[in-house]
Amino acid sequence: MAPPPQVSIPWFPEGRQPLPPDWTDEERQNWATNQKISKYFGFAMESCMTKTLMAGVVGTGVGAAFSLMGTTFSYEAAYGTHTEQTTKAWFRDQGRKMWRTGRSFGKVGAIYSATECVIESYRAKNDMYNPVAGGFITGAILARNSGPTAALGGGVAFAAFSAAIELFLHRET
Repeated sequence: MAPPPQVSIPWFPEGRQPLPPDWTDEERQNWATNQKISKYFGFAMESCMTKTLMAGVVGTGVGAAFSLMGTTFSYEAAYGTHTEQTTKAWFRDQGRKMWRTGRSFGKVGAIYSATECVIESYRAKNDMYNPVAGGFITGAILARNSGPTAALGGGVAFAAFSAAIELFLHRET
């Protein structure tokens, strides 16, 4: 006589699910290696250092792209005299402007990302206060050379901007 069919669904802890029976040993080993690599990348992406580095690099690229886009609309590009010498000088100048703008965007992105991540790690919460506090600190740091009033104003303005962006990104649709 055959045993009765199993009616309950087995519960397996995370990472301990049974693999398909038709997999070879090589496929099982590849799967285990992929799981380990996936876990390491997950840990790396959650670290504040990685988030800061990514924000700085992406910010630099976005700032350079904005600068390049802005220079295409400049008056000199449309009506300047274009000889070989002035074209070389124009490209050299645009490269400098792209680097300067990109560096500024990267600095803002890295500072904001670092402060927001550190605050989130310290509080162990992911809520609306982290980006607002990170924005306030970032604005104050960026405006610190202009005096305490400007630092306070920069902090409030950046915090308000961070709150507006956060509300926009996490709105109910």
